[in-house]
Amino acid sequence: MESIDSRPRVSAGESSSAAAENGVFLTWKDLWVTVNNGKNGRPILQDLAGFARPGELLAIMGPSGCGKSTLLNALAGRLDPQTRQAGDILINGHKQTMAYGTSAYVTQDDALIHTLTVTESVYYSAQLRLPDTMSRSDKKERAETTIREMGLQNAVNTRVGGWGAKGLSGGEKRRLSICIELLARPKLLFLDEPTSGLDSAASFHVMRKIASLNQRDGVRRTIVAAIHQPSSEVFHLFHNLFLLSAGQTVYFGALPAANEFFAVNGFPCPTLQNPSDHFLKSINKDFDKDIEEGFANAIPAEEVINILVNSYKSSDIFQHAQTEIAKSCKQYSRQVEQEKRHASFLTQCHVLTRRSFINMYRDPGYYRLRLAIYAALSLALAVMFNHLGLKYGSIQARGALILFVASTLTFMTIGGFPSFMEEMKVFERERLNGHYGVAAFVLANTISGLPFLTAISVISGTICYYIPGLHKGYEHFIFFVSTLFACMILVESLMMVVASLVPNFLMGIIVGAGVQGLMIMVAGFFRSPAELTRPVLKYPLYYISLHRYAFQGLIKNEFEGLTFVNDVGGAAAAPLTGEDVVREIWHVEMGMSKWVDLGILLAMVVLYRVLFLGVTKMKEKVKPIIAKAQSVKMTKKKKKKSRVALETQLSLSS
Repeated sequence: MESIDSRPRVSAGESSSAAAENGVFLTWKDLWVTVNNGKNGRPILQDLAGFARPGELLAIMGPSGCGKSTLLNALAGRLDPQTRQAGDILINGHKQTMAYGTSAYVTQDDALIHTLTVTESVYYSAQLRLPDTMSRSDKKERAETTIREMGLQNAVNTRVGGWGAKGLSGGEKRRLSICIELLARPKLLFLDEPTSGLDSAASFHVMRKIASLNQRDGVRRTIVAAIHQPSSEVFHLFHNLFLLSAGQTVYFGALPAANEFFAVNGFPCPTLQNPSDHFLKSINKDFDKDIEEGFANAIPAEEVINILVNSYKSSDIFQHAQTEIAKSCKQYSRQVEQEKRHASFLTQCHVLTRRSFINMYRDPGYYRLRLAIYAALSLALAVMFNHLGLKYGSIQARGALILFVASTLTFMTIGGFPSFMEEMKVFERERLNGHYGVAAFVLANTISGLPFLTAISVISGTICYYIPGLHKGYEHFIFFVSTLFACMILVESLMMVVASLVPNFLMGIIVGAGVQGLMIMVAGFFRSPAELTRPVLKYPLYYISLHRYAFQGLIKNEFEGLTFVNDVGGAAAAPLTGEDVVREIWHVEMGMSKWVDLGILLAMVVLYRVLFLGVTKMKEKVKPIIAKAQSVKMTKKKKKKSRVALETQLSLSS
């Protein structure tokens, strides 16, 4: 086991001015977090106070559901909108928003682009995050240095990997996530369950690498990690421990003093047992009933928690923490500089476009598989409607073919939604850490997908246009392919909006399919516009249906200028003009050109993309990490009432 004394610590002789210059001192006091639960909010965190010093590692521990992730999110300014926060969270003694790149947050889930290699993942991130004043060679050197710092030099050409593709191990993915966030050399690092899903050996190696970062490159980093149940070796890498149970502080202080605190209160750690296991077992009240039934002399965990919480509030350790918070707020009084250090908007768009294009090309499910399916369906469609001719019976066949193109082929664009959702996970992680803006992501995603959508439209459109023998003429073919392209990108834009509103992939598929089903139903093929029910089906569904404009435009494009032999009414029957067919059989409005229909489709593409941008911007909170307490705070009356209730509970239990 690595000894406690071997861990890097703040030197006793180091001046406070140097510490303030090199690090970030994070303090919190009177911190309450409640979740909206009907009329009265349910407290998750209750009157917490603590600090995290530069050059040290703070472990936030506790049983499942104790509030450790909530505390980490509160400190990082990432609480859900359903929660309310009250209390003071200070950066070097000030309430301020952290400058870009000064802090970073590594989530529990490794949201990475699985088609990229380690080098590509880090280098693209460096280009996105580091300022344009740095040369490309300097950014590349920074990326390579960071990769070496996290011990990933042997996996630089290995892809991240995902479903159906083997890649990095769990520990390597975790280190890659940390590596990406370290590019901007943050002074404050948050880690949510950094050892989740790793075995004891991998957990130790990952945490040892993290521990070695707290004083690397002349930067004294403040590292805060919410960790569930570390091994003994991992546990002793930390300097301070914040132990939670049911949202209350059981212990906060130096790691070596935790054993003594538990022993003094009558709960000593058995010899040769992992202290973290003992602490968590002592304050886990989920299995009180089992303990009472199996051990006659066992003390219920509820009672143990009350004893420890009450003892901590009256201990010298608590008073020392309060003194340290007050003293540090004066010593570390220098505000963190607010500097713009990220790349420009144009650079972000360029890098995101290249990265997204590579991901789309390498991911078979994004476009390549869809291209194969589109080509196969188009070929089957062409064989079914081969050599339509200009007889009266071909009118219905041409309309059926157009309907299939405008509905089913368009509907299949939904198949790219799973791959887009994976990209959205990466976007959400990078957006929360301030890598780039929503506008850059939307623009890059649009541009990178254009070549693939163009290829699908041209290949499948050519097959199902020329083999059946649709309206001859280069202009008509261009319109046919352009409409198919507009429909595909429009459905992708619609699914982007759905992805911003719906929490998971399965619900997104259901909602997206339902919306498109309604639009196809009122497009004008199954029922004429005059026969649609006015309140809902015609107003507004008929007028906002993308399939209506696609169907109308394709019908006009196909039938206008053609003349059909009316072989139904006998030899003397007059031939039917295409305009008559459009007006009398398909009941399509002739008041506007087919190019207007195409223009409306393209305008809807822009509208949906802007809507996605707006919804995403509205949903996100202020995202530079570490912000002030939320504007919606607990009133003083409620706060006082909650404290009185807590003190009464502690006095009764003791």
